[in-house]
Amino acid sequence: MHEVLTLVLGGGRGTRLYPLTKYRSKPAVPVAGKYRLIDIPLSNCLNSGLNRIYVLTQFNSVSLHRHIRRTYVFDPFCDGFVEILAAQQTLTTERWYQGTADAVRQNLRHVDQPGVRYVLILSGDQLYRMDFRYMLETHRRTGADVTIGAVPVAREAASGLGIMRLDENGRVVGFLEKPKTDEELDHVRSDPDWLRARGIDPQGREFLASMGIYLFTRERLCDCLEKTAYQDFGKEVFPAAIRSMRVYVHLFDGYWEDIGTIGSFYRANLGLASQQPPFSLFSADSPIFTRARFLPPSRLEGATIRGSLVADGCQIGAGSIVENSVIGLRSLIGRNVTIRNSIIMGNDFYEPPNACDLPGVPPLGIGDETIIDGAIVDKNCHIGRGVRIVNKDGLQESEETPYGMIRDGIVVIPKGTVIPDGFIF
Repeated sequence: MHEVLTLVLGGGRGTRLYPLTKYRSKPAVPVAGKYRLIDIPLSNCLNSGLNRIYVLTQFNSVSLHRHIRRTYVFDPFCDGFVEILAAQQTLTTERWYQGTADAVRQNLRHVDQPGVRYVLILSGDQLYRMDFRYMLETHRRTGADVTIGAVPVAREAASGLGIMRLDENGRVVGFLEKPKTDEELDHVRSDPDWLRARGIDPQGREFLASMGIYLFTRERLCDCLEKTAYQDFGKEVFPAAIRSMRVYVHLFDGYWEDIGTIGSFYRANLGLASQQPPFSLFSADSPIFTRARFLPPSRLEGATIRGSLVADGCQIGAGSIVENSVIGLRSLIGRNVTIRNSIIMGNDFYEPPNACDLPGVPPLGIGDETIIDGAIVDKNCHIGRGVRIVNKDGLQESEETPYGMIRDGIVVIPKGTVIPDGFIF
């Protein structure tokens, strides 16, 4: 694994996750109450014995840089690192990253180094647990130039993903982005018996979707990027590689979710809080790492908590009810508050007493007798007493207002929003 260099792509604008990406990059979005999305691929790497990692960043990257700098620190006797490669002007280019492939192309000097034989390219906004040692084993066993992670999906999910067609040996011979018609889907359908022979129970999943996880032999990656002007891996580099290189799949049959929209983010978080989560945070051999914080235990003053995750440093008042929700770090929740099917991201700090003395501005946190149902409340919000955040009109989408917006049927309250007493959303 010491011959593998990892590049985590974290520079996208994340427009489909807006307004959670209003002040931060997509990989910096909090998840499961105490982590950030970037912690998932970085933890997978560290648990797989990979400790030479670059994170490529560009958009709204300050909080992401701060989190990585404070979290992933190696001792001086280890040659491991997690370093940031931000978009910058150099003697060879003055452009911003034009896409995922262009981001790697602009940093090839860090890839083309002695001792690097393989380059693993990951996305910074996916939720999954994978041991990359098995992927490297597949890559070497097949003699591949490129190995791509593949997950079996059902027909109804295939139309939103890139689907691959394979030969009997697992070599990729075709690729179709988001097939829509039955004819297109039948063309890229995989034989269920072929999957069973490789230890995967199809369970109606007859299509192999690209996970956006690529393992390249270093020389082939450099050749591909230096000889073309391709800007995107999924749409350009990978389809072209199928025609000119030996591209094989590494099969993966675990939980995998691309956190690309407000809806997928919401469902993934509430899934983590369920009684039988599809992705467990409680793993003895593959933990999820994040920044160590010196916070007190959470204090529950006669509150009722059901099917929820509650992070460190929270205070939840008497008579409050929390059901099927995620409560983030330092959340301050008043008395007789009802929170259902919601994500409360918490706060970055505690306020000193009487810190908020502006007229009409409630204290940091969620005021007494407030009801929140089916919502995402970003960090550092001041929500008054008796507020109702419930999507009262049942809208799927709405325009942005000073108090938030509705996306995918979910009310999203942006970071730092102030909502006065009695307001109804």
